Amino acid sequence: MTFLTILQSNSTTYLVLIGLLGLLIGSFLNVVIYRLPILLNQRWQEEQGEQESKTSQPLSLSIPRSFCPHCRHSISMLDNIPIFSYLWLRGRCRACQKRIPYRYPLIEFFTCLLSIIIANHFGISLATITALLLTWALIALSIIDFDHSVLPDDITLPFLWLGLFFSLFPVFQNSEDCILGAIAGYLTLWTIYWLFKGLTGKEGMGYGDFKLLAMLGAWLGWQALPSVILIASILGALIGIYLMIFQGRDKNQPIPFGPFLAIGGWMTLLWQNDFLLFYFKLFNL
Repeated sequence: MTFLTILQSNSTTYLVLIGLLGLLIGSFLNVVIYRLPILLNQRWQEEQGEQESKTSQPLSLSIPRSFCPHCRHSISMLDNIPIFSYLWLRGRCRACQKRIPYRYPLIEFFTCLLSIIIANHFGISLATITALLLTWALIALSIIDFDHSVLPDDITLPFLWLGLFFSLFPVFQNSEDCILGAIAGYLTLWTIYWLFKGLTGKEGMGYGDFKLLAMLGAWLGWQALPSVILIASILGALIGIYLMIFQGRDKNQPIPFGPFLAIGGWMTLLWQNDFLLFYFKLFNL
């Protein structure tokens, strides 16, 4: 009996393994979310001819090893086990005793949870592998955009091409639909951007949003774009209203749109057929 056969006959074992993988990936995503914006800023400074940031050692996604952002103490493997180390250390750095942000275990937990949902939905298939990759990318993009209002090309562009590559098999949609999805995804928000700017003189979103929707179109096909945009718009409006009413946020202060596009894309990834049926019934098609 092969390992794959064992997994097929025991769904619990399969989901547990995917959950553990999700925890590990979540730990890596914490590194990406923290370091990639720093690397992008350093790259921008170099392009502008400014002096490089003074750091004790070069920074990349793999070097140096994980460290406490407060005291720069290197974190051992024992203290770097997703979620469990946080609980064992009671949420504090072993060296300086400063509080470890709770977002780190939360990102690990939600990466684990979403990975399990994907695995349970698609089963043991190529669709699960591709959907997991897309899910992990969307998590990183969402939080980076929330923190820094930027959607790095280092993630969106490689994943756009990866989505087009997987369409050759095809996984979710055929190549023609995915190519059209990438084009339509970019042009849709690009058009809205310029119309809004022409009418108001303000920029309603950034170019990173165009690329993210193009990326989602490359993975899910043009058919998914209405669902993605609708869900993102509703969520963005609800969150915006909540922030203005209950937290006194200035209505002119922009809210990152990337996280809402990511949520819309992920929901459509799972329930696109249900959304299409809803549209057909709504418009009597």
